[in-house]
Amino acid sequence: MNDLAWDKVEKDIFANKDISLRDLFNDDPKRAGRFTMKAAGWTLDYSKNLVTPSLLKKLVSLAEDSNLKQAINDMFAGEKINKTENRAVLHTALRNLSDDPVMVDGKDVMPEVRAVLASMSEFSDNVRKGKWLGYTGKKIKYVVNIGIGGSDLGPVMAYQALLPYTKRSIKMSFVSNVDGTHMAETLRKVKADQTLFIVESKTFTTQETMTNAMTARDWLVEKLGSKDAVAKHFVAVSTNAEEVAAFGIDVKNMFGFWNWVGGRYSLPSAIGLPLMVAIGSRNFNKFLKGYHRMDKHFATAPLNRNMPVLMGLLGILYSNGYGAESYAVLPYDQYMARFAAYLQQMDMESNGKSVDKQGNRVNCTTGPIVWGEPGTNGQHAFYQLIHQGTRMIPCDFIGFCHSHNMVGDHHDKLMANFFAQTEALAFGKTSEQCRSEGVPETLVPHKTFDGNHPTNTLLADKLTPENFGALIALYEHKVFVQGVIWNIFSFDQWGVELGKVLARKVLGELTSERRTLLQHDSSTNALIAFYRDANKRD
Repeated sequence: MNDLAWDKVEKDIFANKDISLRDLFNDDPKRAGRFTMKAAGWTLDYSKNLVTPSLLKKLVSLAEDSNLKQAINDMFAGEKINKTENRAVLHTALRNLSDDPVMVDGKDVMPEVRAVLASMSEFSDNVRKGKWLGYTGKKIKYVVNIGIGGSDLGPVMAYQALLPYTKRSIKMSFVSNVDGTHMAETLRKVKADQTLFIVESKTFTTQETMTNAMTARDWLVEKLGSKDAVAKHFVAVSTNAEEVAAFGIDVKNMFGFWNWVGGRYSLPSAIGLPLMVAIGSRNFNKFLKGYHRMDKHFATAPLNRNMPVLMGLLGILYSNGYGAESYAVLPYDQYMARFAAYLQQMDMESNGKSVDKQGNRVNCTTGPIVWGEPGTNGQHAFYQLIHQGTRMIPCDFIGFCHSHNMVGDHHDKLMANFFAQTEALAFGKTSEQCRSEGVPETLVPHKTFDGNHPTNTLLADKLTPENFGALIALYEHKVFVQGVIWNIFSFDQWGVELGKVLARKVLGELTSERRTLLQHDSSTNALIAFYRDANKRD
């Protein structure tokens, strides 16, 4: 982080250490309007944050001094900003709906991107219209996506979020965990002659994904009685044609993507194939349009009126200025139940780094913990900690003016809670208010709410494919902004690898019929021995 620019931010924080949202709103009746902006179908009210115009100006200067604008330009231009892997970072190209070329190593990648999208559209339309037939000539009724990480979290989250736009006659399932229970329970719900499996793995060697895929293949062959059935019931999202063919999938039914697409940013690529099958190519294109609208805003808006930039700066304010360890994402829409889990990977895998771009230990806190649940469920679970606990937990509240299911007064009650919670978190309840209500003196401390808990409010008209694409892009770019300012590489994930390497070694020790000399620490040795004994392996 730029020390000089951050010092100015810290001095402003210290000078206003007794800042009160009550006072800020009382002193400025127009505060809400000054701290509200719109972009790509979304309204962001960030007035309930612990910021003054002066502090906000210093935060924007921090972004400027971190060369954020140049970093944004470099990403969109296809520069190899993922330095540790020598790769461009071009998830934005996947939803580039303009006629502008996107260059990587002197080559425009847009023709290939459009070609894959066209293949996806043709395939998904055939499945949806009943033209893709299984081995016995039956139409596809069940689709099972097999992946892990970005190949699972994105598709399953988006499928659930956009359920109102799906073809309900096609039943979608998503398998990720190598725990056999996940696959076993899924196979109990489908019929082999009507099931299509989509296997998503860039290398087609990912242990969890391929273990699940091989189990599904064995089940299918057993049920239908021929290995030839595999080609009619499996397709692949991969770049490894040799492994795909060896598995038994016709490489004509392989949908590719590129090494400049990170897994957690890959939903608009062929990784989104199960989503396209579910919602159709037309709605998928609207989804991409939403991404593109937010991309354009991020690339062109001035930093002080740039929604991802402002959200990124506010997150840095609380992480580095106030010591907040986490932030909560609270969507008031049941369809978005998996959104916080999706953001966990996007944010924590991207910015969970302790080494800067020069290979030195970072000089600041990075990578906040992301968590959350849909409202109003969370109100009856963890909101107590946010309201009256000892930790600062900034919150993003996400809501919609209209529901897909206008049942009685449900939505009005949902949104009443939505608005009331941000008000309560901001302004709390004083001891004087408690006494004026006749609260007994012994209970006053227990019923007093300090307030001053910061929140962002994100509001859109309705949860549509376009609005949802824009929302995902907003958080993608927010994470990128923070990585730039922290001076870390947001697009690698070397920390994921060590456990995988050790697991391969341990697997051999768990399954060997002969007891081998274990060379781990005493704890791991004892646990492996206990497991082997339980499975009667000498």
